[in-house]
Amino acid sequence: MGPPSSSGFYVSRAVALLLAGLAAALLLALAVLASLYGHCARVPPSELRDGGAPAAAPSLPGKQEPTSQPGPTPEPDVAATRSSWRPPGPWDQLRLPPWLVPLHYELELWPRLRPDDLSASALRFTGRVNITVRCTTATARLLLHSLFLDCESAEVRGPLSPDAGDATAGRVSVVEMWFAVDMQYLVLELGEALQPGSLYELQLSFSGPVSQDTREGLFLNLYTDQGERRALLASHMEPTFARNVFPCFDEPALKATFNITVIHHPRYVALSNMPKLSQSEKEDVNGSKWTVTTFHTTPHMPTYLAAFVICDYEHIGRIERGKEIRIWARKDAIADGNADFALNITGPIFSFLEDLFNISYPLPKTDIIALPTFDNRAMENWGLLIFDESLLLLQPNDKLTEKKIMISYIVSHEIGHQWFGNLVTMNWWNNIWLNEGFASYFEFGIINHFNPKLPMNEIFFSNILHGVLREDHALVSRAVSMKVESFTETNEIDELFDLITYNKGASLARMLSSFLNEKIFISALKSYLETFSYSNAEQDDLWRHFQMAIDDQSKILLPATVKSIMDSWTHQSGFPVITLNVSTGVMKQEPFYLGKVKNQTLLTHNDTWIIPILWMKNGTTQSLVWLDKSSKVFPEMQISDSDHDWVILNLNMTGYYRVNYDKLGWKKLNQQLEKDHKAIPVIHRLQLVDDAFSLSKNDYIEIETALDLTKYLAEEDEIIVWHAVLMNLVTRDLVSDGNNHDIYPLLKKYLLKRLISIWNTYSTMIRENVTALQEDYLALISLDKVFGTACLLGLEDCLQLSRELFRNWMNHPENEIPNPIKNVILCYGIALGNDKEWDFLLKIYNNNTEEEERIQLAYAMSCSKDPRILNRYMDYAITVSPFTFNETNVIEAVAASEVGRYVAKDFLINNWQAVSERYGTQSLVTLLYVIGRTISTDLQISELQQFCSNMLEEHQRLTVQAKLQTIKNENLKNKERSARIAAWLQKNT
Repeated sequence: MGPPSSSGFYVSRAVALLLAGLAAALLLALAVLASLYGHCARVPPSELRDGGAPAAAPSLPGKQEPTSQPGPTPEPDVAATRSSWRPPGPWDQLRLPPWLVPLHYELELWPRLRPDDLSASALRFTGRVNITVRCTTATARLLLHSLFLDCESAEVRGPLSPDAGDATAGRVSVVEMWFAVDMQYLVLELGEALQPGSLYELQLSFSGPVSQDTREGLFLNLYTDQGERRALLASHMEPTFARNVFPCFDEPALKATFNITVIHHPRYVALSNMPKLSQSEKEDVNGSKWTVTTFHTTPHMPTYLAAFVICDYEHIGRIERGKEIRIWARKDAIADGNADFALNITGPIFSFLEDLFNISYPLPKTDIIALPTFDNRAMENWGLLIFDESLLLLQPNDKLTEKKIMISYIVSHEIGHQWFGNLVTMNWWNNIWLNEGFASYFEFGIINHFNPKLPMNEIFFSNILHGVLREDHALVSRAVSMKVESFTETNEIDELFDLITYNKGASLARMLSSFLNEKIFISALKSYLETFSYSNAEQDDLWRHFQMAIDDQSKILLPATVKSIMDSWTHQSGFPVITLNVSTGVMKQEPFYLGKVKNQTLLTHNDTWIIPILWMKNGTTQSLVWLDKSSKVFPEMQISDSDHDWVILNLNMTGYYRVNYDKLGWKKLNQQLEKDHKAIPVIHRLQLVDDAFSLSKNDYIEIETALDLTKYLAEEDEIIVWHAVLMNLVTRDLVSDGNNHDIYPLLKKYLLKRLISIWNTYSTMIRENVTALQEDYLALISLDKVFGTACLLGLEDCLQLSRELFRNWMNHPENEIPNPIKNVILCYGIALGNDKEWDFLLKIYNNNTEEEERIQLAYAMSCSKDPRILNRYMDYAITVSPFTFNETNVIEAVAASEVGRYVAKDFLINNWQAVSERYGTQSLVTLLYVIGRTISTDLQISELQQFCSNMLEEHQRLTVQAKLQTIKNENLKNKERSARIAAWLQKNT
């Protein structure tokens, strides 16, 4: 699955308790009747809202907040229960009991989507599933997963006799059915125990709602194509949403084969994991004709990979090594060639991975479909990959490498899953990093293969390493691989799809590859994939195959087993800081904390890491050494006071740690930068900046040490290094929040003198030959910050360029603003303009249907510095056009600027009721954080609390008070740091 936010809904406790009480009375009565009816339970909405399983668990970035319970909410047909209504039992556990093993699903789904009826206010589907299971333990009670489903019938047939066929199979009576709400189980109480070793078939008929507010289970997309309003249905099962579509054993280790049948309107096409086997016609009770599409049997796979799409799409295709690849998209998009790029790269990526692992892709076809809305995600379903179209389709006029590389990365990630996840699946979700971490890591190997000129170390740092090092730290973060028993609720599974799983997982895979070598790394993975094909694996299984590869050679010597080394990284949170004293050669490690803790005895994070140290001395790569204890002496790392001696640890930043040096070590590196910065590779200039600023911010070194590294910048011509400097130094709390007006002129004078060279290079390119940027990926991801800083610091040429490009676009809309600096140009075009420019942008916004562009335009309109325009903007969003600006909270966008903060506060005073109705009460809480982000005194907190006292409920006021106190404390902490930065700038300007 592509990378991570959260979704959910809010119902007041009083309402929830009332609903729960009413439902409880009815449910007790229904429980008495349960044995008379063969009906499966549906999740009672009141139970979900009063402490039961969540209707929507947190998912990946881009997810929208659902505003209501998915689907209709009729009363349940039969008993549903909380654990307190029944004696303790297996239904209280998150994991299914091991009594039954699913072998095969015969699944039929019939969604009632019609192309001539797109109101879809209560769209539902019906279905049947026959599940062949093997009984492993005598049991008269069966547990399956089921959520939001009503079931019309349920039977248990068996024991099955493989020789005699189904005709001789008996029946096991279903005495009672009930639903265990907390763990989302359907429980079948049987009249007799099933026999160990025997096969049985569970037969269930069911119906359920199509989701319209979330992209979970079976969901609806409404969109426009060829000028007409249309709809499609698609599925998303990972991690635990298969149970929303059909009763099943919804755990990754419970793999089975699937025969899938989809009944759909004849004007639609149905897609699933496998190729179409047959089609027939079916007539409903009203005489309407429906198409029945049946698909070939799947390989053994977990429920989360089952996939279905019903759509009115076109496709393009090609054959790769005898297997069909098709890209499906809106007819307009196919006709415009938007899917061509994805088609052209998909086949070669499959072939590359087949050759790399020497394992052929096992399915006969691959369908890849671009959904109008999939919350900026992608999903690797075997044979039917599903993408948000913004991540798959390339506009013909998008000539820049950035979008192509982004699509290439995401396609590579999902194709990588065909081996890591689909062919070999982790045994349970605690090791989801075995899927996502390795798929993320191989994105870069694939892209490097097809684009060998790309600077992969710098790109890995920018895309993967930088972000997770900012988030991961000891005590607060979580481990990559967690203990199974640490999970108690279903929503905890969905929370695993985060930066730790994806980015840290990829970083650890890269570190493992770096201290072995690529040949051993790939050899071990081949062995692992071959051994566990169509099965499941634990993390220890992977380490065992790496150890086998190590034991088969003698060149690479490790200080411990692969398991011991890697467990030190995967079983504990955070990462180490390594400090080298270059005078003595003493190297030590300690956990990285957000704000170095002076009294280490207060901490419980006592473990050490087994750390591979790749390093260079005076520009020459040295032999690998290991830091496998808290402190160790490396005499070879000592340096003299000679002008030519310097040491850098963590070669190419392949190790997952930060590096600190003693004062002499930093001094020697700073001297080398000023003397000849090119002697230090680009990736290490990036590393020095990022490590030094992070370490200074968290009290490991003085801020002056980090600032000293910027003195040479007038000579720095690598824009990615500039990007790292500016991301660390030009922050909103330093230059935009009003508390530090004294620092702005100093920073302006210091930086502009050094920035002018890199500015001239890229501004000339933008003006004269923007296509020259096409192959400069690092520039494409860095220009926004560099140009934005130049304009923020008042560089006249930057402001003039913003005016030129914006007005040229206004007068000649075909002359599009270069995408890498579009945010900057739109913002400053509005900031430097008046009503004319603002009205123009509003018109463009209203005529635009692309969500990503609408968000960009909405934020640009908030850049005005004219309070009258900002008030007009907020008033427009609240009253004039209540159904637009759904992608952006306009009040928050306005409040983000220094001028807008005061304007938004006054607007809230006069319109808080309308703002609350438009964006929800919770939005007021967020707005108060934005408005109050500069507070530094208790009086300011009191004033803001008084301001908002009549807007919020009591529990929200308490939350706001705590958050504002935290903001105040952070601002006070930053005040000393800001003063020291100002003093250093004064001295060095």
